[in-house]
Amino acid sequence: MFMTSPTSAIQSNEADQKKFFTVEEANRALPYVARVVQDVSDWYGRVMDARHRLEMPRPEDDPHAIRDEYDAGWDRLNDLIAELQQVGVELKDFEKGLIDFPCMHDGREICLCWKLGEDQIVAWHETDAGFAGRQDVASLDTVATAPGDDD
Repeated sequence: MFMTSPTSAIQSNEADQKKFFTVEEANRALPYVARVVQDVSDWYGRVMDARHRLEMPRPEDDPHAIRDEYDAGWDRLNDLIAELQQVGVELKDFEKGLIDFPCMHDGREICLCWKLGEDQIVAWHETDAGFAGRQDVASLDTVATAPGDDD
């Protein structure tokens, strides 16, 4: 079951089309996205712990119970990833809680970049640059707009 997202007003011509966020819209979505990403990070830790116990079991471990825990953890992670996809954001890193918000700027797609623990959107990068290419969001010379908002 998906929780209602605060991003329902984000522009999209069709329900299945990619959503594009302004910096303001991405910041408004952060309280919800941050909660989901925190859950992703927590569940990922549990799954990795179960994997480690499967690879290096202790004598008292029940491998069937650990396998069930591992599988259930991945099921939960897949549900959480689907929630993020419903919002329109892309999970880039399970451990760091790294998220990209698609954005249109100067007629091209860029990514507004957010990492778990940040209070707001503070960085962006080109679609092919990734985390290493993060730049200060203040460096955008004009406000990022949703499609159709350009003059």
